[in-house]
Amino acid sequence: MSDAEKQSRMNDTLREVIQTLIDGQEGFQTLGEHLKDDMLRRYFLAESLKRARFRADLENELHRAGFHDVKESGTIAGTMRRSWGDLKAKLGGGDYSLLATAEQGEDSTKKVYSKAVEEALPLPVHKMLSEQYAHIQTAHDYVRNARDRRKAA
Repeated sequence: MSDAEKQSRMNDTLREVIQTLIDGQEGFQTLGEHLKDDMLRRYFLAESLKRARFRADLENELHRAGFHDVKESGTIAGTMRRSWGDLKAKLGGGDYSLLATAEQGEDSTKKVYSKAVEEALPLPVHKMLSEQYAHIQTAHDYVRNARDRRKAA
């Protein structure tokens, strides 16, 4: 594979991850604003900021690689999930319902990261993605466990 092909593959991979991070950032923000549990609300808002930092780190990597037009938006699926979560909140859906929506989003994020860390990327980029992926998995489990606790209650 040529250097140009490697650069293109890195660009495509990071842009896909960035789109997913935008979905997560906006999703955690939107759902967090509707959660009734104060501790969960703070967690969701902090997680939104964490996704913004992950995104900035990856955008910086693209800039270093010579890709300067890094304007991205989220995915259509992410937008639909946020809208669905917002609708659930407005219709009186409780924290369980909102956490279920968040967990679905985290499932998608895990899939994108899993695919990204399988790519042959430069070591510093791979290391960054792997560290972010570990956090994503922990956040997913936290959201899933919080959802399950509300289901049992």
